[in-house]
Amino acid sequence: MATREAACSCGQLRVAVEGEPVRVSVCHCLACQRRTGSAFSFQARWPATSVQITGESREYRRMSDDLDERRFHFCPECGATVYYSSDPEFIAVPVGALADPGFPEPEVSVWESRRHPWVTMPEGAQRFD
Repeated sequence: MATREAACSCGQLRVAVEGEPVRVSVCHCLACQRRTGSAFSFQARWPATSVQITGESREYRRMSDDLDERRFHFCPECGATVYYSSDPEFIAVPVGALADPGFPEPEVSVWESRRHPWVTMPEGAQRFD
């Protein structure tokens, strides 16, 4: 099984994930746009049992656009978000923290009604509003 490693900008906070993700998605909600400073967020989820976290993190909790609580873990030194969850059984990792340009494309796109018109999704991606 393949192991991938995500890290913050300074390398203090790391997440190792084993195997393939159970979901690779893009979110266009306004909260994700604000959190990432981009037009969308791009993340992958693994079962919590496949994730090993090392280093110190701080937690920021917020409500999603559909009123589910999200718990974001970021490095207290550089501020980069390295993982988050809304369900204790899964850990989501921002794909950018994996620093892997060959990472699989998203298969799910959510909050399509808030997608910037210039953003296009891969053909065949499931789309939800």
